[in-house]
Amino acid sequence: MDIEKDVELIKRDADRVPKFKKIKKTTKIIADFTEYSPLHKGHRYCMFKAKEKVPDGIFVAVIPGPTERSGRGLPYIMSRYARARAAIAVGADIAVEGPPMGVMGSGQYSLCLAKMFKALNTDYIPRGYKPAPNFNKILKRINDGHIIVPKPYKIIDTTTNEILLEDPLEEDNYVIVSLSKSLGKIGFNFKNKFIFVKRISGVSGTKIRNAVYKGKLESVKDMLPEETYKVLKEELRAGRAPLYRNEEKILENANTLNYEELLNLNLIDEKTAKKLIANRPYKSIKEIEKAIPAGFSTHHKQRILSVLEAKIDKDTISKYIENYPATIRVLGYKDSKTFRVFKNNVPHRRIVT
Repeated sequence: MDIEKDVELIKRDADRVPKFKKIKKTTKIIADFTEYSPLHKGHRYCMFKAKEKVPDGIFVAVIPGPTERSGRGLPYIMSRYARARAAIAVGADIAVEGPPMGVMGSGQYSLCLAKMFKALNTDYIPRGYKPAPNFNKILKRINDGHIIVPKPYKIIDTTTNEILLEDPLEEDNYVIVSLSKSLGKIGFNFKNKFIFVKRISGVSGTKIRNAVYKGKLESVKDMLPEETYKVLKEELRAGRAPLYRNEEKILENANTLNYEELLNLNLIDEKTAKKLIANRPYKSIKEIEKAIPAGFSTHHKQRILSVLEAKIDKDTISKYIENYPATIRVLGYKDSKTFRVFKNNVPHRRIVT
């Protein structure tokens, strides 16, 4: 995996303005953002529920993304191209590239995802959720078109100015609320667009990833669709999976970048830059991780490591988000007819394969 090539791709898109034109829509677009690391039976269940509800629609899987780092800041199990192959094999009609989540804050990538849904002229957005006290009330507000905003230890309905919850949300549920905020921010009407699907039990992406890194894929085989298992086995045999960090690059940048260079990097503030310099030299990733101050997100330290790895600056990310999606990159599609229908029903004009 060539992270430098991905950084150049991000920089090119940062300097491009998206192009749109009016279309006569004939087919509903179902757009689902999921990392598919890897695509397990829970993802398949959500996909199939959405396709049941909109049987004549085109299911578009939005799969992050450049740098191959997840929202947790960690390397994906497989490249986005392999994850797209699995998605199409399981049942998606189109797979498109999502944003570089691992080098962004949650608010940044949530905004990108909202802009992608708007660019796709999305009709339905399926999202898996974990049942929790009073969360159904929040889901109903969202499907009524209310903008719900997550704040530290409280969830606010900004449409009615009510506090709906005063407890932290489970991660998947937090993503739903954060997405409603981002969709509202860009003026996208999401009333009745969400298809909320209760998560199934007995499936754990974390357990699958841990098993893959330990060389024990067979122990979690029952959690995976046959199609995903086949793609993952192919990637493992070819030495393309699992993905790992470039630890030498992280150590080099943590040890050599000066204060201004560190401060220019995305997500790195003054406190972090000073701490990184004060604790030099570093001989291991664990030492760097220990030096990084804690953030609000539990994934903050891993994202900082990914930023150091990619050496991606704040200005580039800011312009990238402003123009996102400058280009819609198609990673895979079911067949040529489906691809033509997709292009004819999406107003974005810079669609590439």
